[in-house]
Amino acid sequence: GSKEPKMMRLHVASRRPGPANVPPLRGDRRAFVRLVGGGVIAAAGSGVLAGCTPQMPAQAIAPWNGPPAGESDVRRWILAHAILAPHSHNLQSWLVDLRTPGEMLLRCDLTRLLPQTDPHSRQIMMSQGTFIELIDIAAREKGLRAEVGLFPEGAFGPVKIDARPIARIRLVPDAGVARDPLFGQILRRHTNRSAYDPARPVPAAAWQAMAAAMQPHASRFGFVGADQPAALARHRAIAAEAWRIELTTPAAILESFQVLRIGAAEIAQHRDGLSLLDPMVVWLDRLGLFDRSKAPKADDFATTSQIKDFNAKIASTQGFLWMVSDDNERATQVNAGRAYVRVQLAAAAHGVVMQPLQQALQEYPEQAGPYADVRRLLGTAGAAQTVQMWARVGFAPPAMPAPRRGVDAHLLRT
Repeated sequence: GSKEPKMMRLHVASRRPGPANVPPLRGDRRAFVRLVGGGVIAAAGSGVLAGCTPQMPAQAIAPWNGPPAGESDVRRWILAHAILAPHSHNLQSWLVDLRTPGEMLLRCDLTRLLPQTDPHSRQIMMSQGTFIELIDIAAREKGLRAEVGLFPEGAFGPVKIDARPIARIRLVPDAGVARDPLFGQILRRHTNRSAYDPARPVPAAAWQAMAAAMQPHASRFGFVGADQPAALARHRAIAAEAWRIELTTPAAILESFQVLRIGAAEIAQHRDGLSLLDPMVVWLDRLGLFDRSKAPKADDFATTSQIKDFNAKIASTQGFLWMVSDDNERATQVNAGRAYVRVQLAAAAHGVVMQPLQQALQEYPEQAGPYADVRRLLGTAGAAQTVQMWARVGFAPPAMPAPRRGVDAHLLRT
């Protein structure tokens, strides 16, 4: 499950409004600008936004072209697809050891966690699962069966994760292995945080395809569409409140600021995190008018405008989906990530886009209200059942690819 990068914009006050999660401006210059965009930082990854055509550095999105021509190492070829998996905050915390022939040993980069908004690393574990699933799907294209053994040195406890491996994946030649039709969507899958077409509901065939796609991994799939306006309204209300809380919780915002990449140079340098390309924002940052060490106040325009913008996006949403598991074990979290990326790939095949709404599922104290509300809404019974994913679904213009660090950045060298 995954928050991917969220794009933000800043425009002069006379231009069309729409918020962005940007750092507060220093000094009185704040009164002369209008911040627009959306997302936690929030609408990164939403693509080319109205009124501007940001240029993502070519090297940052080159991995979305697929493996280089002539790649002879099958494991690198597979990993070139796996690194395109969705990941919370686009952290890309995957570390892979290839020293044993025919195997991949997956660990988590413990420097790439979200201790404020994901204190128990549930979303990080889901993000490991999305990676594993794309390994499985890509391996099938090469006639290989991916035998996935989770937590070969033991599973993590419920509170903290550590350096032990997430999975040992053996790649076994198998002439009978079936190719997965979802493979063709890997290069097309992007999280989309823009407004959705309010006049275009998600068709039944798309919902059916999404539900069918996750069947290999046990979770309960549910959805609500445009034909249930009262239920839609309840989903929208919880999402809006959870978003407001995240925007007004300093620790949550500052965690996003830590991985905020402003301008082409920073994006090209890091190729991860939350990308911001708007020329006005870049200009102000170069002049030292941004302070990424301080969160905006609740009544700052940087906050109130984002709330307004997000509410408009939620109002445009004609569908929500969710995934509920019977427990919250570490293996369950990983498998929920595997299921989610399959759902998103199946949606992409129907031209349907989605945006995870993880705010209400996050286990930090300020979100306790929305966390309880969404569990009640989705009918979870007892403490064991867990809402692993909740997302808005619909139709929208194509989103810009999120930066990726490339295969070499994920290989363990020692």
